[in-house]
Amino acid sequence: MRGLGVASAALVLTVGLAACGGGDNDTAGGDTAAELSGEVKVDGSSTVGPLSKAAADLYAEEQAKVNVTVGISGTGGGFKKFCNGETDISDASRPIKDEEKKECDTKGVKYVELIVANDALSVVVSKENTWADCLTVAQLKKIWEPGSKVGNWNQVDPKFPNEPLKLFGAGTDSGTFDYWTGAINGEEGAHRTDYTPSEDDNVIVQGVSGSKGGLGYFGFTYYEENADKLKIVKVDGGAGCVEPSVATAQDNSYKPLSRPLFIYVSDKGVAKPQVKDFVDFFIANIDEVVKEAKFVPLTEAQKATLKSEYDSLPKA
Repeated sequence: MRGLGVASAALVLTVGLAACGGGDNDTAGGDTAAELSGEVKVDGSSTVGPLSKAAADLYAEEQAKVNVTVGISGTGGGFKKFCNGETDISDASRPIKDEEKKECDTKGVKYVELIVANDALSVVVSKENTWADCLTVAQLKKIWEPGSKVGNWNQVDPKFPNEPLKLFGAGTDSGTFDYWTGAINGEEGAHRTDYTPSEDDNVIVQGVSGSKGGLGYFGFTYYEENADKLKIVKVDGGAGCVEPSVATAQDNSYKPLSRPLFIYVSDKGVAKPQVKDFVDFFIANIDEVVKEAKFVPLTEAQKATLKSEYDSLPKA
């Protein structure tokens, strides 16, 4: 996720592409493709980053000479690069904003928005936390709303212990930040400032797991990867306590924290043979990519929309 400035978070994950032989390669979709080379530049959400990297790792088995790099400068940071023509694909954990659309339009960047997976923003606490099994949206708002002075667990619920509350969450350049504030606090961008923000979800994992009174939030994948260090908290959105899962994210019963995840593909990007081939592969193998990255898969209806939306992209 986000925080502490885009530059410090712009970790670039370069996919190692070991040679797997010359000649033509058979793609997973069954077509025969000529060997390609060149770069595919991806940047944006650290939540979606593992999904793009999973696609890149699988694609490396098909096209060994294509170098796919996946940056994680945050959804907002990714759109800045994308609209400036610096990247071919932008990972995003929220839809593009009007001001970002305007920036892309000004720079002549045409694109298509593609939903590639589902996610469930997950509320996590330390393994040492034995009291918080479920929190209501009202309690989460009380903790995270602007100006909140809640600094102890017994201020959240008198039944909770006298334990200092240490907060970790997404930074302001994050799509996760935007989604969380809108869903929990009722206004995008509305968030208390006295917490530890980060663009890097691993920082949140370390902070929460290292503090008995720690509390944080991030995408479901990061919880799954760190389930041995963290405890997940059920959320009561008004219909009882619900735990995030594949089923509850797909049927939207995990309210209000289920969300779609996106990639944005530019027309100039897919004009490059290696970029088009990578995106074609990504979409053709979406189930395998999502499974590899441990995200919530698309429904059949979402997969049909994914293909039709991609086919509608004007080619540069």
